[in-house]
This record gives sequence, C-alpha cells and structure tokens, in this order.
Amino acid sequence: MLNIATHMDFEGQGRAEKLSRIIITLFGTVGLVWGYIIQQFSQTVYILIAGVLLASILTIPPWPIYRKKPLNWQKPRPEPQTTQSSSDETKKKKKN
Repeated sequence: MLNIATHMDFEGQGRAEKLSRIIITLFGTVGLVWGYIIQQFSQTVYILIAGVLLASILTIPPWPIYRKKPLNWQKPRPEPQTTQSSSDETKKKKKN
C-alpha cells in the first residue's frame, strides 16, 4: 500500500496560507494594471484565475515543505483496570 502524506503541520498551514495570499494579491494587482492598460476587464479576470490556480497547486497538496515540523504526540495513558469485585462492593455500600 502507498504511504501518501495527507496532512500539514501547523507552521506549514501558516506558510501555505501566506503564500496563497501573496500569489493571489500579486496576480490580482498585475491583472488589474494590465487590464486597465489594455482596457479589457476580461484579461484581469483571466490573470486572477491563473493566480488562483497557481496558488491552489502550490498550497493545497501537502508538499514536503509544509511538513517540516510535525507534532510529537504524547503516548496514550493506559486505562485503569476495574475489577468486578470492586464494583460489587460499591453497590453494596450504596444500598446500606
């Protein structure tokens, strides 16, 4: 079976969000300026869509750059073993 990573660490999520905002803002600004220069709003939209697609490709998959600092989880504590006799004794005490 393939071992495909499906998660990012918290710092990787922050990096991905920051990168996507930078890419979309940059493409939006360039698209707006270019669309204004050539007087075609459709070009602005196309450039913005290209930026969203690029940002999606770079930030949605959990690339190794987003998995550099994984969390070290604590080991689970063993559950306390309760015996039948101790539960019988507490029932008897409650009746009296």
